[in-house]
Amino acid sequence: MIVKFFATFRRLTGESSCRIDSSPATAGELLRELSRRYGPTFEAAVFDDQRLSETVIILVNGRNLIHTGGLDTPVSAGDEVSVFPMVAGG
Repeated sequence: MIVKFFATFRRLTGESSCRIDSSPATAGELLRELSRRYGPTFEAAVFDDQRLSETVIILVNGRNLIHTGGLDTPVSAGDEVSVFPMVAGG
């Protein structure tokens, strides 16, 4: 599985992407694994208590988690996951 980081998440992780060789079953498990890897600042950016933060956008194969089951969205080895901060502008 490939995880791509964008904008502020590149600064938080120090990487534009990473490979996950373990086998998380859900997006929530993946985000917890990434939180262990990248630390409490990353964790605070993606979680609001045990829920997905409203300030992050997570795509699995181009589909937003809010439309696919949230943290319970299944993930598998061949997936591409993208992590974006919520953006605003005008």
